[in-house]
Amino acid sequence: MQVLTAFILASFVGYIGAWYFSAIEGNFALLLFMASLVTGLYWLAERFYFLPGRRRAVEQLEQQNRQRQQELDKLGIVSADKDFEVSREKLLAQPWWLDWTAGLFPVIVIVFLLRSFLFEPFKIPSGSMIPTLHIGDLILVNKFHYGIRLPVLNIKVTEGQPVQRGDVMVFRYPPKPSLDYIKRVVGVPGDEVAYLNKRLSINGQAIPLVSVPEFFDSDAMRYSKQFEEQLGQVSHRLLIDDDRPGFVAGAEQFPNREQCRYSIEGVVCKVPAGHYFMMGDNRDNSLDSRYWGFVPDQNIVGKAFFVWMNFGNLKRIGSFQ
Repeated sequence: MQVLTAFILASFVGYIGAWYFSAIEGNFALLLFMASLVTGLYWLAERFYFLPGRRRAVEQLEQQNRQRQQELDKLGIVSADKDFEVSREKLLAQPWWLDWTAGLFPVIVIVFLLRSFLFEPFKIPSGSMIPTLHIGDLILVNKFHYGIRLPVLNIKVTEGQPVQRGDVMVFRYPPKPSLDYIKRVVGVPGDEVAYLNKRLSINGQAIPLVSVPEFFDSDAMRYSKQFEEQLGQVSHRLLIDDDRPGFVAGAEQFPNREQCRYSIEGVVCKVPAGHYFMMGDNRDNSLDSRYWGFVPDQNIVGKAFFVWMNFGNLKRIGSFQ
């Protein structure tokens, strides 16, 4: 068992290492599921086989010690056998290969269940959602808001709340589902979304913008024009860079691309059934649905709602829209 356990642990370490060095496309949900399964099997084996076996060995040792003590008592010899307690502790002690498997099972399975069905942490890697979310923000994502999904398979088992315009959503990046992206929902199924000359319209209705004080980006050391937009029930802020052109350069070939019309002014898209149109709040610095298309419902991960830490700026902690 020691050799088998060492091989299994080495396999997990090798998988993580290959993922870290980009040799493979890792899947954290799958890794947690496999870790829960393997450590669960060891936990069952420990509970119903190895631990009872160690306890039986201790009982035999205690019986032998009692018999020995009785023989010594007949001879009038008083003995304080310190070695007995040491031997007893050694027999009951969990070996390293069980300590690193069965011993970790409760922690791993709790993390797996919390991450799969309740809340999952994410780190914001880019500035595409500035000013709502900043680089380095550590956020929480509600995994059950849009309905509970089976981990790994991502099959929806409960309905949950419908996706609303204005929601900040984490989803699997359609061109590469192993990556998680975060953007704001702009269009829901059936919507006609137009982003022309840097103005957003939905179903022919222009979304009003209100100018607010400029945003200072401390990382880029520059000011940007900032506006407040009412998208559905959500009022949020966004940035617009006048130096960037309005047309979409480098749009990919994506499923349902025929639903979009590109021009020098921008893009107009009809959102297909079961799909969503996503945009970043940093409108001119966001790789979003304008470039790679619609997000299918099965790619949804959850609704982002809270910044729980930013080590560079503790004032960032709190909820957001």
